[in-house]
Amino acid sequence: MTKLPQSSPKPPVAQQRPYSYECHGYKVEDPWFWLKDPAYPKVEDKDVLAYLNAENSYFETAMQPHKALTDTIFQEMKGRIKEDDSSVPQKDGDWTYWREFETGAQYRKWYRRPIAGGEAQLILDEPALAAGKDYFRLGAISVSPDGRYLAYAIDDNGSERFEARVRDLFTGEMLPDVIPGTLSSLVWTSDNRGFLYGLANENWRTDNARLHWLGDPIEKDVEIFHEADEGFRVGVGLTSSEKWITISSGDHVTSEIWLLPAHDPLAKPLLVSARQVGREYDVDEHEGTLFIHTNDTSPNFRLATASIDAPGEWQELIPASPHFYMTDVTNFKNFYVVEGREDGLDQIEIRDYATNTPKRIPFPEASYVAGLDDNPDYDVTKLRVGYESMVTPDTIYDYHLDSGELEVLKVQEIPSGYDASKYATERFHVTARDGTEIPVSVVYAKSFKKDGKDPLHLYSYGAYGYAVPPGFSTNRLSLLDRGFAYAIAHIRGGDDLGQQWYLDGKLEKRTNTFNDFVDVAKGLIERKFTSAGCISISGGSAGGELMGAVANSDPELWGAVVAHVPFVDVLNTMLDESLPLTPGEWPEWGNPITDRAAFELIRSYSPYDQVRAQAYPPMMLTGGLNDPRVTYWEPAKWAAKLRAMRTDDNILLLKTNMGAGHGGKSGRFDSLEEDAEEMAFILWQMGVAESPLDQA
Repeated sequence: MTKLPQSSPKPPVAQQRPYSYECHGYKVEDPWFWLKDPAYPKVEDKDVLAYLNAENSYFETAMQPHKALTDTIFQEMKGRIKEDDSSVPQKDGDWTYWREFETGAQYRKWYRRPIAGGEAQLILDEPALAAGKDYFRLGAISVSPDGRYLAYAIDDNGSERFEARVRDLFTGEMLPDVIPGTLSSLVWTSDNRGFLYGLANENWRTDNARLHWLGDPIEKDVEIFHEADEGFRVGVGLTSSEKWITISSGDHVTSEIWLLPAHDPLAKPLLVSARQVGREYDVDEHEGTLFIHTNDTSPNFRLATASIDAPGEWQELIPASPHFYMTDVTNFKNFYVVEGREDGLDQIEIRDYATNTPKRIPFPEASYVAGLDDNPDYDVTKLRVGYESMVTPDTIYDYHLDSGELEVLKVQEIPSGYDASKYATERFHVTARDGTEIPVSVVYAKSFKKDGKDPLHLYSYGAYGYAVPPGFSTNRLSLLDRGFAYAIAHIRGGDDLGQQWYLDGKLEKRTNTFNDFVDVAKGLIERKFTSAGCISISGGSAGGELMGAVANSDPELWGAVVAHVPFVDVLNTMLDESLPLTPGEWPEWGNPITDRAAFELIRSYSPYDQVRAQAYPPMMLTGGLNDPRVTYWEPAKWAAKLRAMRTDDNILLLKTNMGAGHGGKSGRFDSLEEDAEEMAFILWQMGVAESPLDQA
């Protein structure tokens, strides 16, 4: 693979302004601290805005010669999307619900039809709500039990402060009930008179559960629950039977759940079991029995039961297994479903209440993604199931409980065409430096040659116990068809192989995550999938932190690095308890304010702090001005420091989305434009032919 020559205008240079602080006896210099606007969450500082706009102009100028390639890739991606797509209708009570995209539309329309027959009813028109807005995101959406009212919440700037609204579906009228600043689900009471929700406080933390009665001014809303611990977040939900409203409070390692009768939300909340540090649990209910999914005896979780009258007296129903990681439990009227992963592969078990005998749904491929889809009804004889793999498009089934038949309802349609027989997928293990076997999922066109000469894209996340699923992606085809292999590294920090896999990549073991990623890359080189410098990599948020760490540690391996909304200023963020997420993040990363060892460890890997004078690969960074999760100044400061310290002339681009947040642009085609830009950057820097191989 031959590198293309660099050609680009001069990048902007951010001023260095003296700033330092001392902590645990260390003096930390941060000359780009000024990029954090002191008025945040408002960003009004003229110098800050001037720098971000200059970087955006530089990005546009640098990418302009590759606009044709970006447009080509965008059209490829768009051509694989069925524009007039719709979901599979699903029964919920007396109605069947579904969603539709119209041709050319960025957003969905939501419909329903009476089970008894009748005309389709448009219940929510996202395109109309999004009209004239640069950003639009539908958050919570919930229909009242009698089917009359629709409560929904929208965010129109990416700040994740949603405005809840209510529509009367029988008359079509909007009710005067409007609640700004929500950040939660919307859960109806069983009498249809009101709903529970949570407000975001001034630090974007949801520390409450509130009750709103329809027609009342929001000033009269009742705070049902308040969380005093700044590190905990509060959520509201509903058991499968819809008899109980759940109020959950927790951080990344500890949880606590309270129950309210759905018919009497002003009753005294019933505590299931008081919080114990390090214990997580969630609860469903069936005929007065609580089903409690918990990690109290094992990181792989077990299932216990308790009477609603004695919720803290747990009796084991399914013990924890060293091989089966229990991820979820859902109760239905006549059976319950246990979901989990065995040796990293998804499993769905159906168990009847009388015998507790498990029956697994079989799936055909060696590596895949499977799980329950939308199953809103409590009394059912079939289950809606989703399935896909790295070569199999998303498929929706109904699993018939009586016969065991998997009835295909929908297979993801790819209008421009897709032939699965042209691609191959593998799953194998690479041995990390400490001897741990790291799973790797790879997909490539069958024309791909394992001679070490072809490019490969490596992706991972590696945090918060999120397992990157080896699923299907139409966008990925634009790389595969240009000769890339695409690999997912199932590194520690995710829970791919169980919760212990997650625990082995956090806190004092955080560097395992970065080492695993590098070792997987070297393992792929040893297997002749590619060679050093022919690997492009990408990750977002905590995955962006991963990108920063490995760019610092092993820059020679990477041909191009893309980091989206990257969490790279880890030390400074964890030291700033005023930021929206920081207190709740200490169980994940450590608290450097009170813990000197945590301070030293975080500083040792924090990508921003560890930038040094060395050659770096070509890099593309993105941020969101309104992002409350990874604040805009993290990628901005990182870009500024990289420009000042690096010894190479490889290109570095920073693009800040000035009207969006953590997820970038919101429309289905607008977001594709950003995906196409990323891929065009990778192809440009990797020196790969701009046309697919069968067209070259």
